[in-house]
Amino acid sequence: MGVDMASPELRWWDSEVGYEVYIRSFADGNGDGVGDFVGLTEKLDYLAWLGVGIVWVTPFYPSPMRDFGYDVADYVGVDPLFGTLEDFDVCVAEAHRLGLRLIIDLVPNHSSDQHPWFQASQADPDGSMRGYYHWRDPALGGGPPNNWVSHFGGSAWTFHEASEQYYLHLFLSEQPDLNWSNPNLVLEFDRVLEFWLDRDVDGFRIDVAQGLIKNMLMPDNPQLRPITPDMTPRQAFVCFDHRYDLDQKGNTAIYRRWRSIVEPRDGLLLGEVYLRDNNPDKVSRYVATQDGLHRAFYFAPMHTPWEPSAIWSTFRNALDAAPRDLSWAVSSHDDPRAPSRFSPKQPATDNIGQERALAYAVLLFALPGLPFLYQGDELGLVDVEVPIEQLRDPVAVRNQNPGDGRDGSRTPMPWEPGLTGGFTTSTEPWLPVSRSDAETVAAQRDNPRSLLAKHRELLALRRELSDLHGAELEWITGTDHLVISFQRGDCMCALNLADTQTALTLPPGKWRLAYSSKRQAGEMQESSIQLDSPEGVLLVKATS
Repeated sequence: MGVDMASPELRWWDSEVGYEVYIRSFADGNGDGVGDFVGLTEKLDYLAWLGVGIVWVTPFYPSPMRDFGYDVADYVGVDPLFGTLEDFDVCVAEAHRLGLRLIIDLVPNHSSDQHPWFQASQADPDGSMRGYYHWRDPALGGGPPNNWVSHFGGSAWTFHEASEQYYLHLFLSEQPDLNWSNPNLVLEFDRVLEFWLDRDVDGFRIDVAQGLIKNMLMPDNPQLRPITPDMTPRQAFVCFDHRYDLDQKGNTAIYRRWRSIVEPRDGLLLGEVYLRDNNPDKVSRYVATQDGLHRAFYFAPMHTPWEPSAIWSTFRNALDAAPRDLSWAVSSHDDPRAPSRFSPKQPATDNIGQERALAYAVLLFALPGLPFLYQGDELGLVDVEVPIEQLRDPVAVRNQNPGDGRDGSRTPMPWEPGLTGGFTTSTEPWLPVSRSDAETVAAQRDNPRSLLAKHRELLALRRELSDLHGAELEWITGTDHLVISFQRGDCMCALNLADTQTALTLPPGKWRLAYSSKRQAGEMQESSIQLDSPEGVLLVKATS
């Protein structure tokens, strides 16, 4: 059975591959050890050369940096750490000159506790800003109003002694949740979107897109299992059915409103719909009506192990629920890098994780939807073991649990050999650079057999093959097969998940090997193809 691709005409993002820039770690242009807009602007030509079409920049707004920019103190500014509004404008203009689209991270679920809105809300319980946040009296017997917990550990409520009320924060206590039931707050964000659209951004990646609306009665969430002292914050969070604090029906109404704002500017709305159960039917609700989010990140592919049944179910279920409107990421700043996740040895000490990650990227880039690389994926970067004394992520530092932190995937981009990898002229980058010379851009850029070259080849081919932008998907193999394969028009994709070389029967006709993660392209195939382990391939039907 095929996946129905019937839809309105294709938009500019349908033929593109995105690239996440974690701005703190991409390129430092002023030598202070932290990435910035000057550094990003200088490196945009590299991204154009690589072949990506969309650059997503993580938060750069004024912030106390308790959560490294995801605690926003001003939604219409640039933190001096990253430059100025003029630097931002120069970056956008240069991206457009190079044919790149630039989207920015919007953080609407919560602000910083240093934002003027929260400062006013906290100072005056009777003021107009109080309703911009969720304030509640203690429970009848004292203590937090309900049993909601924070993603980052502990209760989601902090007591404010002066007003004798609690405020809600699903993340750090310094990140109070905004109250999207307040019409004045809704208007504030209309103005935020318009401000950045007026500065020529091409769209928004929306942080915690599933979390904005809360059940205002705020009942306890059902608890699924006990929390034990040895659990990480993430493990404790999934001990609850988040029935009342996440994924509420009113979220989609917000995105319908935003769609009317971005549509006249041809802007993209890309939501981070991060549901712990990774239920694709729930994620699909954010894109199914075609009048809210254009695309929604589906995060199961970043958590799926290298195991055939798990990968099969991840993608079959997702494409049944949302045939064309999901966005796939190989890695991200919040999760372990794909080569580390796919390596049978921890920490990764061989190339198998990198080989699997590249083969996996072939699958993601051939599926319907919008795929993203995270900076360094194209180099095959693995997670860095950051010494305990150098950890910066609050999840690790505050919970005294390095294993649950995200620093290992956030270390600076290695551009060239040397102690700081060409990331900065400072001797003290904000996180250590711990890479071999072979993992740098300089070492791989002119090597036709490098992972960087293979990714560049793959991106160029995806842009060239129009069937990968809109043609219907037809599965070739079934879920009991060790090879995932499908056809889209005259293109075919196959990923061998077996531990050994595996034969795959081809559809009728002659097929040209257009891309392989393991070998040279160009050879003709008929009847069947022998796939290495691991290997991802793209084949194109021969015309003669």
